[in-house]
Formats: sequence, C-alpha cells, structure tokens
Amino acid sequence: MAGRRRVPGAPVVALCLLLVSLVACGGGPVADGVRAEVQSLLDRRAGAVLDRDAAGYARTGTRAGFDNLRAVPLADWSYRVTALDRTGDTATASADLSYRVEGHDRSPVTTARTLRLSRDADGRWTVDSDRPARKSGQQLWDQGPVRAVRGERALVLGVGQSEAELRDYAGLADRAVPAVSDAWGPDWTRRVVVLVPESLEGMAGLLGSPASSYRGIAAVTTGETGTGERAPADRIIVNPDAFGLLGAPGRQVVLTHETTHVATRAHTSAATPLWLSEGFADWVGYRGGGRAPAEIAPELAHAVRRGEVPAALPDDADFGFSGDADRLARAYESGWTACRLIADRWGEERLGAFYRAVGAHRQREGAVEDAMARVLDTTPEEFTARWRDHVRDRLG
Repeated sequence: MAGRRRVPGAPVVALCLLLVSLVACGGGPVADGVRAEVQSLLDRRAGAVLDRDAAGYARTGTRAGFDNLRAVPLADWSYRVTALDRTGDTATASADLSYRVEGHDRSPVTTARTLRLSRDADGRWTVDSDRPARKSGQQLWDQGPVRAVRGERALVLGVGQSEAELRDYAGLADRAVPAVSDAWGPDWTRRVVVLVPESLEGMAGLLGSPASSYRGIAAVTTGETGTGERAPADRIIVNPDAFGLLGAPGRQVVLTHETTHVATRAHTSAATPLWLSEGFADWVGYRGGGRAPAEIAPELAHAVRRGEVPAALPDDADFGFSGDADRLARAYESGWTACRLIADRWGEERLGAFYRAVGAHRQREGAVEDAMARVLDTTPEEFTARWRDHVRDRLG
C-alpha cells in the first residue's frame, strides 16, 4: 500500500492466494465434520460402557477392554477428542478419558488416550484400538480383567489376583482407616481405593515409569494436590512382589502409611517437605505398635552407632526411589524420628497442627520456619539440634 503503481504479475499472485484460501476454507469444515463424527462415536462407546452394553460397545469397534471393565463400579465415563489426524480412511484421535469410580471419586479422573480408527465401506468410523497416550500411565483394566472387592471403607481392584488375596488387602485397608482417623482426625473422606496389579511391572505401567524405579517399594499413593475437596480419590498402588515379602505387621504398616497420605492430601502442598509428609505417614503407621525405635529405624541406628549422626534433616532428593537403598531408608527413618520427636515433646495434636500449618503455605520458602515458630515455638536450627540429640539418645 506504499504506492499505487501496478506490478506485473500481481493479478496472478492474488489468484493463487485466493485459491489457497478456498482450499483452506473448504478443508476446515470437512476436518471438523470428521472430528464431530469421531466424538459422536466415542460418546456412543462411553454410553455402552456405562450401560454394560456389550453389543452396543461392539458396534463402535473393537471389544478389547470391555470385559476387563465389567467389575469396576463406574459412575461416569466419557471421552473428549482433543486432536485428530486423518489419512484417508484411517485416523488417530487424541482424547481425554474422564471417569469416576462410584462411591469414591468426587470429581473425574482424567487420563490421555490414543485411539486408532478406520472407516468402513458405508463411511462409518469404528475404533480399532484404545491405548494410553505416550506419556500417560496405564489404567488397571489395560492390564487385564479387573476383579473388585469391597470392604467397609475400601474398594480393592486387582488384576491377576484371587478374590481371597484382594479380601486380605481390603481387611488391611479397613483397619488402616480408623487408625489414621485416630491420629489425624476425621476431616477426610475415610475411604480408600487400592489397586493391586499382577506384578512390579504392572505397578510401573500404572505409574508410567520404569520398573526399576519401584523395585523394593511395597506401595505408593497417587493423587491430585491443589484441587480442594473436589479432587478425585487418591489411588494406593501396591507392588505385589515387594508387598508379598512382608509379614503381617509390615503389611499393616504399609497400608496405614499409604492411607495417611490419602487423609493428609488436602493439607499437603508444594510447601510440605518430604521428610514431613513421609515421616508423618510412617509415624501414623507405626503408632501404637510397640516396636522399639531401633527396630523401626535400623539403618539410621547403624549409622548412629558408627558415630554418623545426620547433620540435618533429609532433603527431598534423598527420597528418590532410584538411588541408594540405604540412603532412602535413612531418609524415611529420619523423617519418622523427627515426627516422633514432635509428638513426644509437643504432643500429637501439635504434630497434626504443625503439618497443616506447613501445608497452608503456597511455597516451600519460609513454610517450615513459620510453622515451627507459630506451632512449636522453636526455630529450624533449634529443632535440628534437638532432633540430633533425640536420634543419638534413642538409636545410639
């Protein structure tokens, strides 16, 4: 627009741009139309899941996975197409799968899925496969038929496990819930969902991580932070290989520890150091068990007897599953001794108040210092010195 002189060839350029525009405008509605067809297909597929309609599900494509879901008590199940890549009569859809487990999830669990589709001679799209997206973990039913067992306070879902085995887990969880409430208080759902895959590899698949990251770890708890009371229920995920090596008291400690994470989730934030969250869960797990400190913290006791009293509470990095096993054990044991010190010196109610006060901060910096000042009337330096004396006295 800087001048009005006509440039040779300009009409041709304008025509080409016009043609490109027409093609783009023509392609958009077609793409949107296919996406709408795929969304409608997935809506019908979701409805068949909720209605337990095997024939209706089969009409939408592959039946793979339908039977695996039969025992799962679902309140909701839906897909939302987020992207579609079509090549002729085939397509790949990216979708968010949202579902709720009846009686446990207040809000949907959402996970990313990749669906392969094809179009038949009549022009209808069908699902050929439905798998976790590349960076998403599996769902339990991706691993095989799910068996469900309900306890008084627990729902246990398992793959490759007998009903009797799952009932044992339900019993442990049912005993854990009141034990946690007695230590933490009643301000949580007091219900847990336990997932028991067939093996360590199955656990790793659910977590979307290498199996080596969890070898020797009996269980972990997953959940959403920062979402308030409407968050989906946490999932306690068991490693049956490691869990099976524990005796009855050890199994109960593990389930009570993980149930504590469920109870404290709403008050756990980015401000909460792992020594506090893991130490508190261990403190609840061992509370009232009557075991001697050196039995609960053997690795830390060995270090103290060698004259190696820790100089400071463990950092979050010390809790990495893939590192040194002895270092990991000492980190957990250090967190437990710190929480036991607070319970013994200031009282159990103050320990719970301290946990909540730390988690109420929006960021890590200053959270522990402020909570120690307000709840325990001490400083991190004074507390660390007292904790080192406590470790030396109890474990030396």
